[in-house]
Amino acid sequence: MSPSPRSSDSVRSAAVVNEEIRDLWQRSGGCLSPDDEEEYQRLLVEWAVVTGGSARSAA
Repeated sequence: MSPSPRSSDSVRSAAVVNEEIRDLWQRSGGCLSPDDEEEYQRLLVEWAVVTGGSARSAA
């Protein structure tokens, strides 16, 4: 698998990351493949970083 085209030095806004998360769920039809799940987890971590929160939600 090739590295992500995004530079670790660039910071995207929470809105941009959130939109990408929404797009991922829409494309997947609500059922994430293993590759989609990996991307989703990466996006959650990125979103948590830009919002100052945690990527883990309370169960």
